[in-house]
Amino acid sequence: MKKWIWLMLLVLMAVAVVGSRGSTFFEQRSSPEIVKSIPVETPQPQSELKTVDSTPQVSTDKLLNHIQKLNFQRYTIKERSLTRTYIITELRKLGWKPKLENFFEGVNIFAERVGTNKAAKAILVAAHYDTVASSPGADDNASGIAVVLEVARLLGSRSTPRTLQLAFFDQEEAGLLGSQAFVSKAAHLQNLGGAIVMDMVGYACYTAGCQKYPAGLPVTSPSDKGDFLAVIGDTEHLPLLNAFQNSHLLPSTALNKQKSNLPPILTLPIPFKGLLTPDTLRSDHAPFWYQGIGAVLVTDTANLRTPHYHKPSDVPATIERSFFTGAAQIVVNATTTLLEKNEILKTQPPS
Repeated sequence: MKKWIWLMLLVLMAVAVVGSRGSTFFEQRSSPEIVKSIPVETPQPQSELKTVDSTPQVSTDKLLNHIQKLNFQRYTIKERSLTRTYIITELRKLGWKPKLENFFEGVNIFAERVGTNKAAKAILVAAHYDTVASSPGADDNASGIAVVLEVARLLGSRSTPRTLQLAFFDQEEAGLLGSQAFVSKAAHLQNLGGAIVMDMVGYACYTAGCQKYPAGLPVTSPSDKGDFLAVIGDTEHLPLLNAFQNSHLLPSTALNKQKSNLPPILTLPIPFKGLLTPDTLRSDHAPFWYQGIGAVLVTDTANLRTPHYHKPSDVPATIERSFFTGAAQIVVNATTTLLEKNEILKTQPPS
């Protein structure tokens, strides 16, 4: 009888041991589910790193090198022809296929890199390449040319939904003739979503009172110094201005040595296509407004700031290196944002 009691006790102990091991196995089965949930969360910071790494960064040296190579008056037919040769050569080095577009008074340069979404509107980045007589035009407008060429370098091989177009206008100083000839061609406007036009983006002044403002233009000045970049757009296409307002928010990498030197941005939404504010119609963005195309003018405000406007003293030495690099980076940031999105660039009525 005692043997049976001992046997029963041994059986009960064995069942207890097996049961305890069984419960341990069940707990281990649940733990892999917890482990599996960890990799699901890790791609988020990895995605952010990819965004940071893919942010195109401008080169100060390349920007200044373009200005130095264009350090000559670009007024006569021969001088403007030499300028076109330089621009075309640089574009071809970068893989672009520029085209010359003749009009009665001059020659424009046009190139495009087709986007992945044929239904998406194109973004045009442009600047004029001529000067007034007797001025080498380092700021007016070799600075604008340099930024367009830097956009061509950084974004030429980048795959984006929208098409990227480049234009270099002739005879701006003669009355916006090149841009007027450009918009007169229906083919240029057929798929154009918006234009970014640069005219003088390389000069800054840091003494109080050095910045002037047009009479009658309601401006809330970000500074009493000329250390900001002005972006002027029409109220019918506010998303273009918004792209510049948000350009400071894009991530930067350690490769961008000027990342902390992006200048403040003054955005000016202009109503009625500038009819009440003629000072806002002085560059190549204006003909686009008249055709109903959204366009912004990016500028250091020209003669409202620089004492070298249309003078022989507008030379490379007067370019403010840090400001110029920051201005170029802002343009690249905004252009990148616009190329990546498919949003409508017309101002939408409030819902």
